[in-house]
Amino acid sequence: MNAFRDSTDPQRESLSAAIAQLNQVVLGKDREIRLSVACLLARGHLLIEDIPGVGKTTLAHALARVLGLTYQRVQFTSDLLPADVIGVSVYDRGSGSFQFHRGPVFAQLVLADEVNRATPKAQSALLEAMEERQVTVDGVSHPLPDPFFVVATQNPSYQVGTFPLPESQLDRFLMRIELGYPAATHERALMRGRDRRDLLATLPAVLDPEMILALQQRIPELHASDALLDYVQAVVRASRDGSQFLAGLSTRAAISLLRAAQAWAFLHGNAGVLPEDLQSVLPAVVGHRLRPRDAADRRGPVEMARALVEAVPIP
Repeated sequence: MNAFRDSTDPQRESLSAAIAQLNQVVLGKDREIRLSVACLLARGHLLIEDIPGVGKTTLAHALARVLGLTYQRVQFTSDLLPADVIGVSVYDRGSGSFQFHRGPVFAQLVLADEVNRATPKAQSALLEAMEERQVTVDGVSHPLPDPFFVVATQNPSYQVGTFPLPESQLDRFLMRIELGYPAATHERALMRGRDRRDLLATLPAVLDPEMILALQQRIPELHASDALLDYVQAVVRASRDGSQFLAGLSTRAAISLLRAAQAWAFLHGNAGVLPEDLQSVLPAVVGHRLRPRDAADRRGPVEMARALVEAVPIP
């Protein structure tokens, strides 16, 4: 048996049960589901970029149901205002003072649906929330729930009516994933099976917020050897040498990469992080942070991550 593997952990068993439940709703996307859960465990935020109709919203709602989190969905449109997300202060005649009415961002899982259809001003409403886990209105800071997990969906940039997210906003997302079309067998099962919205309504919660907080606290404690940290730094340095990408990965990205690898290792029952764990999460963590130097270079996240892996030997 692998010395890094621990199969007797009840919290890990609960996670496995949650993932099995999610796989019953979003068919044939086990890897993407595991990345989504790993993103939450690492206290990050998730960006799902894909065409409409492949299950982005369903995945977000299923995560909230199965993980026992309060859920709010915000439809981002061109006329959305920051106050529609954060909330607004309203004058109360009875008390003679302004009362803050909380917006939908005060949920444990917030779905920012089609985030790139809103203007940059509305998009910026999420910046402080995602980074500081609080919002400030009229000079008063309001803490957000804990855990706090933003799942944003994004349409491809070639679609009409989109406002590309700036780099500062993209960097707030620990991971970006794509769902893609289902395999033919899974698509047939979706066509013949129950409506996903009806199925979501019947999903029982497998975890709860307290259990998730306890799991999140364990992730940074998962063993990462000096050799593994050397590997993370070598991958980051390879992105900065200027030959492939316009700008290399930041220190924040390096920390994000380590946390994501720790969460992935934890999900798979490992007591420590292996290079394979880092390689597994690499495309999701770096794909939205890197831009090829050559404008004609159309490599996607997987290809860019593969180039980094090939450029750096495992210690």
